[in-house]
Amino acid sequence: MRADAGIVISASHNPIQDSGIKIFSGEGYKLPDEKELEIEKIVLSDVKGKTLSPYELGRAFRMEDARGRYIVFLKHTFPKEYMLEGRRFVLDCANGATYRVAPETFRELGAEVIPLFNEPDGRNINVNCGSQHPEKLAEAVVRHKADAGFAFDGDGDRLIAVDETGVVLTGDQVIALCAKIMKEEGRLNGNLVVRTVMSNVGLTAAFQELGIDSVMAGVGDRFVLEEMVARGAVLGGEDSGHIIFREFHTTGDGILTALQVAAAMVKEGKTLSELAKIMTVYPQNLINLDVCSKPDLSSIPEVVSVIEAVEKQLADRGRVLVRYSGTQNMCRVMVEGPTREETEIYCRRIADVIRAKIG
Repeated sequence: MRADAGIVISASHNPIQDSGIKIFSGEGYKLPDEKELEIEKIVLSDVKGKTLSPYELGRAFRMEDARGRYIVFLKHTFPKEYMLEGRRFVLDCANGATYRVAPETFRELGAEVIPLFNEPDGRNINVNCGSQHPEKLAEAVVRHKADAGFAFDGDGDRLIAVDETGVVLTGDQVIALCAKIMKEEGRLNGNLVVRTVMSNVGLTAAFQELGIDSVMAGVGDRFVLEEMVARGAVLGGEDSGHIIFREFHTTGDGILTALQVAAAMVKEGKTLSELAKIMTVYPQNLINLDVCSKPDLSSIPEVVSVIEAVEKQLADRGRVLVRYSGTQNMCRVMVEGPTREETEIYCRRIADVIRAKIG
């Protein structure tokens, strides 16, 4: 469209009351932090007398064929030599942006589609469905004897996959299996993948086994993309399911990611559970705490002390990551370790201290 900018109204994977805006540049990239802060400052200031009249702003028109154009784009990312005939997929559309495009795209590629949560009413987006609630998708995959299931979030930029046995894959597992295919096909530029500080230790181990290099970025698809652009990488993502294929797109796209997973299944002639074995997932426990404020955690002695104590006990058998959410008044406590029991104990120990101080 050669537009100067794009604006998306979205709450991502959250309920509608958390809605905000995403702003994209004319090149299709999210704006950097400093630009967003500048816009926020202008919006929150006194703009009386500084706004333009509707006539001066220009005109608006509705792109009636947007869905069709997008489906064509998505199909072009799927290898021409493959089709999905004889495959059955369950798609959880989160009552959101993917509710029509995802089923139509998979059907046009030959798949049998069983859609879930594809009746948005403007209020039910992400409500007990989508990428944050894959349990109903997992049950449907088993019940319908599907080859796999794919759950998207409300705005469609993330993917959670479920294998044919009903096991929910992590985003890291999807990244690992896609990286393997891309390397084999000569598409993994620089033999490099960008991951985040939240990535499972098992992903690093899988990359070492595959002979793939990786670099770490901050949490958030924007920071992943910035690192990808800086290093020329074409694959990067987060364990949450935000995965970017830069040979096709400038941002995460859940449907595109699902198509890459489906293509890998066809190419390898394997089930998704078999493909997922490329990576061993280390036990990881995550607690999301609602907080009243977001002070620097390093300024709270009790928090620093408990984190250091847990890190000392884990030594080289695991790791601790404590960070604030970028979109909510929430603190995320993540502990990775050798057993699930240990990670749960250590995670609760840290969370209890943080809750007592700023919860």
